[in-house]
Amino acid sequence: MKLAYDPSMFRDNMSFHEMIEKTARLGYKYIELSPRQDFIWFYQYPKVNSAMIKNVKIWLRDAGVELSSVLPVQQWSSPDEQERQAAVRNMKRTIEITSELGVDTLNTEFSGDKFNPVASEGQWYKSMEELIPEFEKNNIKLEIQAHPNDFIESSSEAAKLIRSLDLDWVSQVWCSAHAFYSDGGIGDVTKQLRESQDVLTHILIADTLNYKSNFGLRYIINPPEAPVTIHQHLNPGEGEVDFDAMYKTLNEIGFDGIVTNNVFAWPDRVDWSNEQTLPSIKQGLHLD
Repeated sequence: MKLAYDPSMFRDNMSFHEMIEKTARLGYKYIELSPRQDFIWFYQYPKVNSAMIKNVKIWLRDAGVELSSVLPVQQWSSPDEQERQAAVRNMKRTIEITSELGVDTLNTEFSGDKFNPVASEGQWYKSMEELIPEFEKNNIKLEIQAHPNDFIESSSEAAKLIRSLDLDWVSQVWCSAHAFYSDGGIGDVTKQLRESQDVLTHILIADTLNYKSNFGLRYIINPPEAPVTIHQHLNPGEGEVDFDAMYKTLNEIGFDGIVTNNVFAWPDRVDWSNEQTLPSIKQGLHLD
């Protein structure tokens, strides 16, 4: 099992080199390389050259840290064909960068348009047809998650799409902070994990409140019923995800993939946040 950290909370106020050193000081051997404006940013072509890649490899080696995966987010499922084509071009370059970094895993989101899911699904399959040769040529594994506001938000439905490719190097990411989107507001983490266990290789750890609470007052949106997508990435115990059930299930199914600290809520209290989250993960998964 690889225990990784997503350094999004300090991506905007630290250089890449400082980010690597900070992650090492927090107690992690692995980094999930999430979007950075000076490297690979959301929906854009990567802004990185061979010199930067060389430096990153040196900084990682010197800090005793490795990259568990590279995380791009692209609109590769967009119903807008021009946008989809740009996303595929951006993803091809990201695959090359991942290979040049010596990393064997790229993880991403389905993206697309939740209000036009059928067209988005078709565009995703089209993008996969174009990208499969690139992944295979570079020996890169692909992990995908159903993210809130994607054309597919359900973890079980995401597993079906992944299985439909019938490729042993394509698997699923599951995020605890999205649990209430993954099965219609119920948040049954045991059910979600068991339904996807045959394709599950990556777990993202963070807490959230139930946006569909029966009380209706977890969130107040003005105007009411506005079409917005809300969730949080809190420290475990600050929301309503059943972490006891989650850890119990992961242990029962023998999960042995990547586990990432995915808390984003405390950029002003990074060390404190990690002191809350890291022990929870280690204790829950029986990690030394």
